[in-house]
Formats: sequence, structure tokens, C-alpha cells
Amino acid sequence: MTDRYAVIGHPISHSKSPQIHTAFAQATGQDIAYTAIEAPLDGFAATVRAFREQGGRGVNVTLPFKLQACELATDPSEAARLAGAANCLRFEADDRIRAENFDGIGLVNDIQRNLGHALRGRRVLLLGAGGATRGALLPIAQQGPAVLAVANRTADKAHALRTVFAAHAALQTGGYAELAGESFDVIINATSTGLGGESLPLPAGLFAPGALAYDMVYGKGLTPFLRQAREAGVTALADGVGMLVEQAAEAFAWWRGVRPDTRAVIARLSVPLV
Repeated sequence: MTDRYAVIGHPISHSKSPQIHTAFAQATGQDIAYTAIEAPLDGFAATVRAFREQGGRGVNVTLPFKLQACELATDPSEAARLAGAANCLRFEADDRIRAENFDGIGLVNDIQRNLGHALRGRRVLLLGAGGATRGALLPIAQQGPAVLAVANRTADKAHALRTVFAAHAALQTGGYAELAGESFDVIINATSTGLGGESLPLPAGLFAPGALAYDMVYGKGLTPFLRQAREAGVTALADGVGMLVEQAAEAFAWWRGVRPDTRAVIARLSVPLV
């Protein structure tokens, strides 16, 4: 029988997940049906329960339900626990619900495999101290960067992450102004500024020679952050479409036991950065 999966969010009509997972299934010969479900803002747990009772095997979770997904799980992974959020659930036969957060490993895979920028021994900076950064820190730390820094408009939020991740990484944290005089090889915008057209108050000289500027927002073309980087002379620019597809591939492999190739799907979804 065809196995059923879904992505749950609110809103959900914009989601590329059905397109991505359907392409993965066709490429790997997996018999699955994948749909998008819009849950009421106060009805995430009930929506998950109903989908499971109807034979669902697992779900991807997007905004605004990632925190609730982690809370709903009986068995959250370390990555999900540290992030405080999950973007993928798998339903087990013994009524357990396993939770994973694949956003960070999707980011790492895109940067290293697809874009060719190694993280080991490099100076890496994440902008923002919200859920996107929390999900990315552990997978990046596991790659062994020389410096792993987090900067945020409110420095205290960045400092709080230093305590949460103390057992996994020696984070450098602070506000944007404290970045003056420093430079980084990989700078990742994990804020939502790309959605609203807002620029970040970044000091001059932040991008090292040959740096990669990466915006987690995707499908928006040249975001204000990427424009800032280009104006600073950066030529390696990327948005988050590869991260989106790579985290989906991790979820697919977790569910189905086979990891699909991602290159064709990334190419199909990519928007020129102009």
C-alpha cells in the first residue's frame, strides 16, 4: 500500500515540500503520497493525531508549529532538543513519536556539498539568535570551525545561546556593533530580514576574502543581506533553496531508508540572485 506523509503548517499553500518529496519518490522508486495540510493555529496536535489515525507515517513541520512538534514528541533527538524545535516527525508502531530537526544538517550539506565551502577550520558567523540559529548551531559546531559566532540585535539573546550550547561549542556571542574589526569566512543570515526587505547594521570589513554569504530565506532573489555582501565585494552568494531541499532529503532518508540525489530538485527550484 502507498505510504502517506504530509507537511503541516499555517499557512501552507506556499510550501514546496509536496513537489520536493514527490520528485524524490519518483527518482528513488518509493511508493508514497505526500500532501500539504493547513492546521488551525490552536489545532496542531489534533491535526497530527488525525493524520496518524488515517494511516500517516510521518510529517514535516513548518511555521508556526516547530516548537509544538518538539513538545509533542515522545523521543526528540538531541538536535531537536537543543533547538527546542522539530521539523520532522516519524510515527512508530508502539505509539512513540520520534522528532528530528534537519534544518541545520540541511544547511551544512548545502554549504559543503553543493557550494564547496568547507566549515572545518573556518570562521563562521550566524546573524540572529532565534530558532533558525538554534537549529543550525549543533551541526555547524560538529564540523569543527575555528570560530563559531552568533550576533543579534539584542546581545542578551545571543549570550543565552552560549549557555545552552556550552557542552557542544565555545560560542562567541554579542551584538552587531561588537563585530567591528572582525572578519568571517562564512556568514549566514538566519534572521527574517530577507522577507521584509530590511538591512542589518553590519560593520565594514566583516566579509573575509573569498567569503560565502548565505541567506536562509529562499526564492526572493537578491535579499538586502546578499546585496550588502555583493556591495562589499563578495562573489559567493547563496540563498536557502539548497538548505530547503537538503533538509527534505534528510527527512526522506529517515523515513524511507534511501537518500535521494538533490541536485536536479535544487536546480528546478532555484531563483537567480539578481
